[in-house]
Amino acid sequence: MSAISKGALILGFAFLYAPIAVLVVYSFNASALVTVWGGFSTRWYGVLLSDGPLMAAALVSLRVALASALIATVMGTLAALALTRSGRFPGRALFTGLVHAPMVMPEVIAGLALLLLFVGLGLDRGIATIVIAHATLATGFVAVVVGARLKGLDPSLEEAARDLGAGPVRVFLTVTLPLAAPALTAGFLLAFTLSLDDLVVASFVSGPGATTLPMRLYSQIRLGVNPEINAASTLLIGVVTVVALTASRLMGRDARPGQGA
Repeated sequence: MSAISKGALILGFAFLYAPIAVLVVYSFNASALVTVWGGFSTRWYGVLLSDGPLMAAALVSLRVALASALIATVMGTLAALALTRSGRFPGRALFTGLVHAPMVMPEVIAGLALLLLFVGLGLDRGIATIVIAHATLATGFVAVVVGARLKGLDPSLEEAARDLGAGPVRVFLTVTLPLAAPALTAGFLLAFTLSLDDLVVASFVSGPGATTLPMRLYSQIRLGVNPEINAASTLLIGVVTVVALTASRLMGRDARPGQGA
């Protein structure tokens, strides 16, 4: 690698991750002023744990992320099965576009559309509407991850099970599902991450008593940044990073030649 390439790589990483590094460092700042370093301290993590509204928002985010990730995994897997195991069928192109549309649609448009849908259906906005919205947005990502795995499976394994008398459901449960399990897990973790750090869509479809952690952090930042917010953001970054790396590793393992053969 040339010196220019190395320099460009270093500048790129610095541009992406230097602000995050500064935030993490200042979460351990003993001073109440975020711009003045007062020494190393973990006091703000203790303050964070005693902040009732912030911890309640974190619990809401976890509940929403788990529920929406589970729904998205089921729906995304069914969509992937339809696209990879059903051959050519009328409306396949339209169905593919509908599954993948939320992945490229601006979040503001998606949030507004879902809000209008819930209002039109007369649904009270709350945790349930956030779960539905996040599951809708994440289903396409799960479908892509699981679909890639299903395309890479050796079809002779499923054919052998059918030749031995297994029905479609039993083939799926005993052959397809175990082989695709890493992709399903990766899709679930990806959906969980997308839900956990969403702000825009949740802001449109939330209601009283359904404030997520990103929404709470944003509302507090508008009043001024303090080290407690830095501590909460650092913990959120840590959780998202661990989950994302785990999902990436599972997807990388799925992509290796010979997996599932």
